[in-house]
This record gives sequence, C-alpha cells and structure tokens, in this order.
Amino acid sequence: MNKRLGRIVELLKKEYPHARIALNYKTPLDLLAATILSAQCTDKKVNQVTEELYKKYKTARDYAKANRAKFEQEVRSTGFFRNKTKSILGAAKMLVDKYHGQVPDNMEELLTLPGVARKTATVILFNAFHKIEGVTVDTHVIRLSGRLGLSQNLDPKKIEQDLMAELPRPIWGKFAYWMIEHGRKVCIAKKPLCPGCVVSRYCPSYPHFMKIFYMVK
Repeated sequence: MNKRLGRIVELLKKEYPHARIALNYKTPLDLLAATILSAQCTDKKVNQVTEELYKKYKTARDYAKANRAKFEQEVRSTGFFRNKTKSILGAAKMLVDKYHGQVPDNMEELLTLPGVARKTATVILFNAFHKIEGVTVDTHVIRLSGRLGLSQNLDPKKIEQDLMAELPRPIWGKFAYWMIEHGRKVCIAKKPLCPGCVVSRYCPSYPHFMKIFYMVK
C-alpha cells in the first residue's frame, strides 16, 4: 500500500470507527434476503420491509413455501419486486434442496444461488461469516474510487481488483464501509462537501471541486 493510500485509510478509519453494513439482519438467511432486496433500493426502505419479512420467514423452507404473488406484494416497495421475488424464493428452494437449508459460507457455493453475484456474496461472507474474500463495490465506492484516484475503471469488478491489489487483505471488508460512510456524509454525488473532507489533501479531485464550490458560492 503506497503512502498516500495509507493516509487515506488511516483518516477514514479514524473518522468512521463504527462504520458497518446498514442492512438489519440476525442470520445469514436474513442477510441473503436483504442484500437481494437492496439492489437499486435504499437500505432504509429494505429495513422497513425486512422488519416484517423476518417475522414471517425464519427458515429457508419458509421462503421456499411462500406464495409467490403474496411475496411479491410484501417486497413490492423495494422495486423490481418480481425479479427479487424470483431470486429469493429460488435461492431458498436451492438452500433446502442442496444445502440442508443453510446459507453456504464460501464464495463458490454462494454464487450458485439465484440472485447472488460476487458483490452480494462478498457482503454475506464478510458480515455473516467474518470471511474476507473481496471489497464490496457499491455506487459510493465506485464514485469515491474515481475521485480519490484509486481506480480509473468504471466497472465494479475491475474497481474491486484495483482496490484488492493495493489494500492489505485484512482491511478489504472494513474499507468498503469507511468509503460508503464517507460517500453518504461528505463525498456526495452532486456536490461533495470538500471543505470538511478529512482526506482532501490526498484527493486529486479536491482542486477541481473546490473551484466549483467557490464559483457557486
């Protein structure tokens, strides 16, 4: 890890010591459902939906036996509810048929589940099983990686590869949540709050955004 990135890591870690996943869950199965529902949906909305969902569906078999039309209505407010229903109920059926009703704790098997791509699998492995297999790359991480000059790519898979190549493996999991917190609170999409940014001196985009800031001001 180069010196500049090292300072960024130190400062973000200090600024967001309690950064964690925003989705509520108690079990790996809860998290599997929540991460599928979170696609193109806010964590706040997903948490509102899963608060009731978790009370009704406690096991993979509960999901597998769910009435599809009714389940669609239960998750409708998260958007793309038909596809999400198909993925969650399909994944649950596979868990029952192939994995004894348990969510797998390895990347290879997780990726066999409907609705689970690498990002979802990485989230589940880190948060539910404390296994570090990659860097979760969401919209905040994509944006900040570009602004901070950590990756010149736009493809999430390539960005993850760039970050893993530079960061020590033990912090892969936490780094994503430091970046997400910073993206939500400071380095926002439309108008980043550069004057209050703790990593501004290490950010190649800082002069550009400050120029815009003062022009608007």
